[in-house]
Amino acid sequence: MTVKLPFLLLHFCFVIASFAQAPDRQQFIRVEAPTVVLSHVRVIDGTGSAPLEDQTVVISGGKIQSVEAGATAKAPAGARVLDLTGYTVLPGLVGMHNHMFFPMGGSPPMYSNMGSSFPRLYLALGVTTIRTTGSVAPYTDLEIKRLIDSGRMIGPKMHVTAPYFEGDGAFTPVMHQLAGPDDARRMVNYWADAGATSFKAYMNITRDELRAVVEEAHKRGLKVTGHLCSIGYREAAELGIDNLEHGLFADSEFVPEKKADRCPAGGAVSTSLRQLDLNSPAARETIRTLVAKNVAITSTLPVFEAGGAPLAQSGIGAASSLLNPRMLNVMSVDARVRYLQARARVSSESNFVALLRKAMEFERLFVQAGGLLVAGPDPTGNGGIVAGFGDLREVELLVEAGFTPSEAIKIASLNGAKLLGEDARIGSIAVGKQADLMVVKGNPAANIGDIEKVEIVFKDGVGYDSEKLIQSVQGLVGIR
Repeated sequence: MTVKLPFLLLHFCFVIASFAQAPDRQQFIRVEAPTVVLSHVRVIDGTGSAPLEDQTVVISGGKIQSVEAGATAKAPAGARVLDLTGYTVLPGLVGMHNHMFFPMGGSPPMYSNMGSSFPRLYLALGVTTIRTTGSVAPYTDLEIKRLIDSGRMIGPKMHVTAPYFEGDGAFTPVMHQLAGPDDARRMVNYWADAGATSFKAYMNITRDELRAVVEEAHKRGLKVTGHLCSIGYREAAELGIDNLEHGLFADSEFVPEKKADRCPAGGAVSTSLRQLDLNSPAARETIRTLVAKNVAITSTLPVFEAGGAPLAQSGIGAASSLLNPRMLNVMSVDARVRYLQARARVSSESNFVALLRKAMEFERLFVQAGGLLVAGPDPTGNGGIVAGFGDLREVELLVEAGFTPSEAIKIASLNGAKLLGEDARIGSIAVGKQADLMVVKGNPAANIGDIEKVEIVFKDGVGYDSEKLIQSVQGLVGIR
C-alpha cells in the first residue's frame, strides 16, 4: 500500500497541533474561584515556627491575602470556603535537586526525560517549584517550562539548569565532556542565552574549568552548583561555587593522598567518609569554610537510602517508603522490575546505614553552624526515586536526621526559595506571597508521615486534585 507524502505531512501536522493544545486542565482542578478561604486549618508556615492551630487563610488573585485566627476571621462575601478541620496547610515545596529525567538502565547507564509524568507528579505531591539541577535534554526542559508558564501544561514552576559541566571520564554518554576552560565559558554563555538560570559542575571537572564556569556565571548574576569528586569541598568554596549537592556524600577531600583534579577510584570517597570524625579539626574546618563562603548544601538523602540502605535498617518507614505501592504503580513494568531487582541486591550485611547516619549528622552540624541547607530527592540512582514521592521522603528523612518537622519543612521550602532568590514571593505562608500551598490530611508536626497525605495543591491560587494527577500518569514513569 502506498501512502502519499501530502497525507503523511497532513497527519504529522495534525499530531503536532494536538500536542500543542492546552490539556483539559479542568478535570484536575478541585478548587478555582476568585476568592478561596481555607478555614479551621492548621498552618505550618515554612519559617520553622511552631504550627498555628485553627487558622483561616484567604486566597485571592493568586496570592495569600490574610492569615488569621479562625475564632475572629470572617470570610469575604462570595468566597469559596473550605472547612479544613483536621487538615494542615504547608507552603509548596521548593525542590532543589529535581531532574526531569529518570534512569533507563543499560551499561553505560542511559537516562530519558519524563516530560509527561514528572511535571504532574511534582505538582500532585506538593512540589510547586523545582530547580532541574542538571539536564540531559535541555531544550526539552526549557520548552516544558514555557508550556507550563503559558498554561498549556500542568506542572510546577521551573528553574532550568544547563547541561552538566563534566570533565574527562564521564560515566554516561548523555554528558558533554569539556575540552578546557574556554569550552566551559562558551557553554555558560550559550545556555544562559538559551534560558538556563543555573549551572552544575560534575564529578571529573578540573579546577580551571570550574573557575571558568563560576566566573562566567557570576558575571551574569547566575549560580553554580556541583556534584563533585575531582575537587574537594573547601577547594570548590575557594573557587566561588554557590552550592554543593548530596550533603557529605560527594566530598573527596578526606581521601588520603588525593590527586589534584582527579576523582579517586573505586570506593575511596565512601571509605574516607566512613572513617571521618565529624568533630575532627579537618571536618570542622570544612563546615566553617562552607558557611563563611556562603556555600549552600543540598540534602538528597532519598537517593542514597534507596540505593544502599537495607529495608529494615535505614530509618522511619523505610520499607513502606522504598516499596511504596503508590510510587510503584506510577512506574512502567520495566522500570518497576529494574528497581525491585536492584533492591534485591542490597545486602542486609551492608554497613551503608552508618554512612547515611553520618551524612545526616553532617547536615545537622552544617545548619547549626549557620549554613543554608536546601533539599531535593535526585530521581536517579537505582530507579527508586520518583518525582514528588522522593520530595516527601526527603522531608521525612530530615526529621530522621534530627530536625523538627517545622525545621525540615523550612529546609524543603523557604530555604530553597532563598537560594533561588525567590523568597520574597514563595517558600512560606505569608500575606502577599504567591498562594503556592499543599493541603494534607492530619498533622505533620506531630507525625511527619502525614505529609504524604496530600489532597489539594495550590499553585498561584488554583487548587489541583492530587490523586487525579497521580492517577493520570499510572504506569508512565520510565516511558515518558
